[in-house]
Amino acid sequence: MITRNDPCWCGSKKKWKKCHHPLLAPQDFQSMKETYFKKYQILLKTPKQVEGIRAAGKLAATILKKVCAKAEEGVTTQELDDYAMKLHKQAGAIPASLGYGHPPFPKGICTSLNEVICHGIPNEKPLMKGDIMNIDVTSILNGYYGDCSAMVTIGKTTEEKQKVVDVSYECLMRAIKILQPGVLLSEIGQVIEDYATSQGCSVVNQFVAHGVGVDFHEAPQIPHTYNTIDISLAAGMTFTIEPMINAGVREGKIDPNDHWTARTLDGKPSAQWEHTLLITDKSYEILTPA
Repeated sequence: MITRNDPCWCGSKKKWKKCHHPLLAPQDFQSMKETYFKKYQILLKTPKQVEGIRAAGKLAATILKKVCAKAEEGVTTQELDDYAMKLHKQAGAIPASLGYGHPPFPKGICTSLNEVICHGIPNEKPLMKGDIMNIDVTSILNGYYGDCSAMVTIGKTTEEKQKVVDVSYECLMRAIKILQPGVLLSEIGQVIEDYATSQGCSVVNQFVAHGVGVDFHEAPQIPHTYNTIDISLAAGMTFTIEPMINAGVREGKIDPNDHWTARTLDGKPSAQWEHTLLITDKSYEILTPA
């Protein structure tokens, strides 16, 4: 973590406290905003943009909570998708996943069961007792994005599945707790992989967290594994943290037919939790509160 007397990350050769320290006068925000975009393509958000992202995040979290509550034995993931679509329509919002990417994602939410790491496509197969599932909701409200996901357990599950659910949640919360201006992006991955491996789990490195808010996927990319990205967090950054934790090997494979569904290479269970975060002047704010 960068300290007050360290050289500033911007290359000015000044001490951080005299250059881009987050407690500088408000008029210096524009200078930092321009520098971050020029150097990293990272968009530091204005108060107006933060307000819009906060509203989108709150909606996404609300829809996620309601959809999770509907996930029971015998319910199909298509029914969950239909419900999420209905909730978005009622709120005057758009599910960001629908039609996204190449090929276009066909549904409004992602439902990733058991060995599916991410990007599971809702279908007509009923949920079964013992299943674990990640539900991922991204909402566009008035042009702003909120992105979050959570795990649900269908009845009592196996010890291995429950462990990966719990470890993934703890990884997310431990990473969030270190957030503040000046922390390096690499520290997020370090905290996550340190804990996951201490619990006998692995961390997926094929997919990363990302900036979000004005667009679905913005800079920077944020690995959940060990890395050397030395970008300092700064007030106004909005991004996700979404550690994908596997019970076995970290590697996954993409379904050759739908080109979206990512499954663990060894068929062992995977779990993921996600929040959209804002870096504030001194700390952080969760923009997708449970």
